[in-house]
Amino acid sequence: MIENQVILVDENDREIGRMEKLEAHEKGLLHRAFSVLIFNANNELLLQRRAFGKYHSEGLWTNTCCSHPFPNESVLEAANRRLKEEMGIATELEEKFYFIYKAELDKGLTEYELDHVLIGYSDETPHLNLEEASAFKWLSLEAIREEMQTQANTYTEWFKILINEHFNKFQNAILNESL
Repeated sequence: MIENQVILVDENDREIGRMEKLEAHEKGLLHRAFSVLIFNANNELLLQRRAFGKYHSEGLWTNTCCSHPFPNESVLEAANRRLKEEMGIATELEEKFYFIYKAELDKGLTEYELDHVLIGYSDETPHLNLEEASAFKWLSLEAIREEMQTQANTYTEWFKILINEHFNKFQNAILNESL
């Protein structure tokens, strides 16, 4: 089934194959992914708490939504689809940058992703798909960084990497939008 496949890529984001999603995470193979960051008028970031029962990182706080594009689906199409499916929000998204990370997860899985970061703006109240997200909150970037220092184990590995290693990239992206 195409919905259960991820796109394997090289470090330049060129497709080199496809694999079942769980197998790619078990083998720790580099694949295409995306992370959506939605900000409101107060420049607060919409966070979701991953649903309990997810195949990894269940119950942890993370960015607005994240996933993998289907084969033959663009990153932008996939990000819009998943934002609507997970959070019930539709808004214009713009890709700002991508980064590669590798992180050991629970249940013996490894995330090794080329992660496209997309940013959008909305003041909509999320309508959660409870199979994907169990809660949401809006926090300033400063509050997220402070919380990560004292409660790091409540956040997903990829979101900690995004905040701790790529903070200036998306902070500059949102500042440029508001000028």
